[in-house]
Amino acid sequence: MKVAVIKEAAPGERRVALVPEAVAKLRAAGLEVLVESGAGDRAWFADGAYAEVGASIVSGGEAAEADVILMVGRPDEQATSRLRPGQAVFGMLAPLADPALATRLAATGVTAISLDLIPRTLPRAQAMDALSSQANIAGYKAAVLAAATFGRFFPLLITAAGTARPARVLVLGTGVAGLQAIGTARRLGAVVTAYDVRPETKTEVESLGASFLELAAVGPAAGDGGYARALTEDERQAQQDELAAHIARHDVVITTAQVPGRRPPVLVTADALKSMAAGSVVVDMGASELGGNVEGSRPGETVITENGITVLGAGSLPSTMPAAASAMYARNISALLLHMVQDGALAIDLSDELQAGVVVTMDGQVVHAALADTAKAGPAQAGPAQAGPAQAGPAQAGPAQAGPAQADSAGGTARVDGTAD
Repeated sequence: MKVAVIKEAAPGERRVALVPEAVAKLRAAGLEVLVESGAGDRAWFADGAYAEVGASIVSGGEAAEADVILMVGRPDEQATSRLRPGQAVFGMLAPLADPALATRLAATGVTAISLDLIPRTLPRAQAMDALSSQANIAGYKAAVLAAATFGRFFPLLITAAGTARPARVLVLGTGVAGLQAIGTARRLGAVVTAYDVRPETKTEVESLGASFLELAAVGPAAGDGGYARALTEDERQAQQDELAAHIARHDVVITTAQVPGRRPPVLVTADALKSMAAGSVVVDMGASELGGNVEGSRPGETVITENGITVLGAGSLPSTMPAAASAMYARNISALLLHMVQDGALAIDLSDELQAGVVVTMDGQVVHAALADTAKAGPAQAGPAQAGPAQAGPAQAGPAQAGPAQADSAGGTARVDGTAD
């Protein structure tokens, strides 16, 4: 069976689906690995490194003919047009955010497998959990980016020139990304507070040396699959109102809240931004084309408010660390692929809970339970506009980093009034 790695086409995406180390493991399992020339260049993996471990370096056209196509994100129109019945496509396809993609892939006859749908509560799925691996990177980079952007020191410094107090950092959401952001900010010397609608995460927060913020206005909101349940409209408003007072007392705010396939909840309102001191920094890890956790944030852009608050729309942070992110993702996608291979061929078994959780299309049909009804309803109801209003709390830390990057997080700078900075 031929397995091919193709170049990522999404703007700003620098990751690659396989690194040379992973190629060696797939070849040891009897798979032939093809790598499109230049696929790893942006992650600093040269063609020669793949060739040394037995991969064949091929053109894009030849890679597209393989039995299995491995990607980080989703196929664009050109890549989709090349697909043929019987092929399989692995990637973080984000079909919940764009159900129409599942319909298009089903029409090609391919088997589409989406790593962002991994059942995260299954212990045997941990090695395949790309959302968590990429969220770890995003949380780390969010804290580093905040420290680099903040115009003062993160740690307490006592010098002959005076004393600098430590930065006060608030992390909203204590999933994988949030916990990594907490740990990194603490190691950089900041005083960290964290909030989550799931009170059971308090122990994890405190184990990292941070304080846990408890809001009186919102009760426990733990949900299924490691995410928080959706809050009611009244709960959301109460949460925003109480959070605003705490946000004003912090120098840096990092938000991590995401809802699979839906608009991220707004946690930092325009009024909350106005209450912050000039020079404060907000890193919105939930920023995407569907919206963000911070009112006025823009994916891939830096926005400076009229009162001097820097808002970073940082929804694609893993792509800013392409070598590390690719290495971790390669382990995830390789583990899933090998789990689905028997006797050198792909063997789909939808009675397997893990496989049923990730297989989106097969035999010309949308087969994933969360998408099948939408597909039957027709294309008019399948677009991302169906994502409802943000209602979930900040526990959803799986990432917006799961989809293809839209732009480098260090992109252009603009003010809220739209003028260039």
